Amino acid sequence: MGVCIIPWSVVISPARAFESGSRAIKLNFIRKVANLVILFHPSRYALVGVVGNKVRKTLKYLLLIPIELTPTLITYHNLFNTYNISQQKLTTLHLHQYQNLETYIQEALFILFQFCFIVQLYFLVNNQSRLTGYKPLEELLPVNVPVSVIISARNEAQNLSENLPSILEQNYPDFEVVVVNDCSFDSSDMVLLELSDIYPRLKIVTITEHARFKTGKKFALTLGIKAAKNEHLLFTDADCRPASADWITRMAANFTGPAEIVLGYSPYKRSKNFLNRFIRFETIKTAINYLSAAINGDAYMGIGRNLAYTKTLFFSAKGFAAHMHVLSGDDDLFVNQNATSDNTAIEIHHDAFTYTDAKTSLTDWYRQKKRHFGVGKIYKSRHRRMLSLDALSGFLFYILLTLCLFFNFETLLALGLFMFRVIFQVIIYRKLFKRLDGKYLLWYLPILDMIYYIYLNIFGLTGSFIKTTKWK
Repeated sequence: MGVCIIPWSVVISPARAFESGSRAIKLNFIRKVANLVILFHPSRYALVGVVGNKVRKTLKYLLLIPIELTPTLITYHNLFNTYNISQQKLTTLHLHQYQNLETYIQEALFILFQFCFIVQLYFLVNNQSRLTGYKPLEELLPVNVPVSVIISARNEAQNLSENLPSILEQNYPDFEVVVVNDCSFDSSDMVLLELSDIYPRLKIVTITEHARFKTGKKFALTLGIKAAKNEHLLFTDADCRPASADWITRMAANFTGPAEIVLGYSPYKRSKNFLNRFIRFETIKTAINYLSAAINGDAYMGIGRNLAYTKTLFFSAKGFAAHMHVLSGDDDLFVNQNATSDNTAIEIHHDAFTYTDAKTSLTDWYRQKKRHFGVGKIYKSRHRRMLSLDALSGFLFYILLTLCLFFNFETLLALGLFMFRVIFQVIIYRKLFKRLDGKYLLWYLPILDMIYYIYLNIFGLTGSFIKTTKWK
């Protein structure tokens, strides 16, 4: 009784017959037989046939195994001839296959981890590092471009009382402030009337609530733009306060060239809690991305807390008509659809910042971010691809790093790549975080960066499916 090697054509029908049986029947039969026949398939797998004494006449039972195991069976066929194949031997074969599969999966995931590492380095070097070389003009140039500051406010009586005087008292020769009181039911109208008696530059536009027609921020801003007398428009919110009396001067100075859009920066005020740290970190990371993109000639967004553009550009683009059906996007969607490499400038001098208070509860912050993320799906396709690649590669980088450490697979190399990325981030971010008023946040960089990419993917997915129906 020996091992027989026979052609594939002899065993097609017996193979199908054996495959149709249950696993219990196969194992029970294998325990009782004595002979092993190896049958070669010309492609990817082989059949091992187990038969009785009349092997040359009848072949009834076959077992499918991977082709890579066949040479081992041939080499040790004498061992198989000395005793029956037991269930233990079959278990060993299956364990071998499982270990190979596990190794292949680990190697594939580690290759994906390295790919995500390379993608993240690309965004650091090719995109974000461009902003490190940008130096805002320190000298305050004399500017006399007429400017209209436009603010849309709904139930912002306290913020208007606290912040509006710092805007009305700007050190600028020719400007007006247009405040759109958008269906407020608090004391906003009284606050505005009192301020208008003190500051003649203040112009008030009032929108009253309509039972059947609900308005949003885009409608309010459109009325404010129509009411503005000047060509150059500067936007902020009622809860924002300029960092200096030269805010308008710094922003308006960029209109002396060909620029029609000026992207500013608006950080959050610092407080001692972890949510505030993350909100400020996310704001700086977002600013680094959109400001760097503008320097690269591919601006994709701006923020309404500190943004300027011309009235001519607004009306030539038909205002917000292309995305009026979307609640948010008065700032980033307008910039995304109208910015070019020639008509967009940035201003990141500290005197040009506008500060605001960050949300203090997760609920309020979630409501705010959910509204903002809902507009990302309307960005230009190349911008959606760029932002998705950054978000997904950063998220997978941390997930795969965790898996490598947990399963103890290429641990030192994985940690080495992680540390290299952190060091590279610190080198690039050190100057940028200092300039954007977040230098101390670098101490929390690894943990905040990981949470940032988790947040991007969660809110990005949430914003794609949830529709927000009100802006205040």
